[in-house]
Amino acid sequence: MNLKTRILVFTLSMTCFQASSTEPIWDANKVTLESEKLGEGVFAIYPSHSQELNSKGGAAATSGGLIVGKKGVLMIETMINKHLHQQMQELNKKLTGKNIMYAVNTSSHGDHSFGNMYLSKNTLIIQHENTRNYIASHLEDDKNFMLQNFGKGRGIEVIKLRSADIMIAPQSKLILDLGGKTVQIIDFGFAQTGGDLWIWEPQSKIMWAGNPVIAAKPALPWLLDGHLVATLETLLKVYEFLPAEARIIPGHGRAINREGLKWHIDYLNAVKLNVQKAIAKGLSVEETVKQVTMPEYKGYVLFDWVHSGLNVPAAYKDLNK
Repeated sequence: MNLKTRILVFTLSMTCFQASSTEPIWDANKVTLESEKLGEGVFAIYPSHSQELNSKGGAAATSGGLIVGKKGVLMIETMINKHLHQQMQELNKKLTGKNIMYAVNTSSHGDHSFGNMYLSKNTLIIQHENTRNYIASHLEDDKNFMLQNFGKGRGIEVIKLRSADIMIAPQSKLILDLGGKTVQIIDFGFAQTGGDLWIWEPQSKIMWAGNPVIAAKPALPWLLDGHLVATLETLLKVYEFLPAEARIIPGHGRAINREGLKWHIDYLNAVKLNVQKAIAKGLSVEETVKQVTMPEYKGYVLFDWVHSGLNVPAAYKDLNK
């Protein structure tokens, strides 16, 4: 999906929340971040309101994390603006007192990467090759995209490019030694953007997923760039990779267990099966959208837009190749 189309569909989603208001779904100037210790030297960072929003099928601000070793810290996500990035820095100071050696962006999306410019020059930024290339050529477009949907005066206007220092090649992984703490940064394949990174801390069995897993049930995957089949294959790879006791930090929510990932996999499998049946009947994409309603997966605030407006048409195109 090209950038103009992505802006259009995202704007439609905002309309679901803003029918009578000019406020964004979450205000980047008002979000408060908090931490949860998930293991020795392993902290998830959440918006304070995420539990309540997720339980109601709502949309929370970006989640992140800190992984701490003897040598220093890996920061996961740098957030959308200075206000939120400084909260990440303050939590690191409070929880660890160590320097941030590395910062990783799970995708190119601004709410996961705009804060890069506020990092120390001594911090090395890690991105997927595709993410680095996309940001290098689309930063101003993405700033306009974020301004359109999150509003002016949220610290987006001042964002400047800070390029990655370390890049992950497609279908590869990087192993970081933080000093008594080893972290794997992995590309399992196409998930949402084509440049998605998963961060695995094997000692505590914690995986940061970024946007391929938006939040716990009833949230659904977003096929923003299409590729139903590839996305499904990637989520299955992740599920098979994880041990039974693993926990996953979604891109916009609190930790879920490994079985929580099944909701997303089962949904995409059901979309695939139902759209295949519609195609076999010779239905058009419009007829398929009307037929493939899947009410058993409702509950997500964005269901109508994500499912009918985005995922079913994307699946139809992907399966009709």
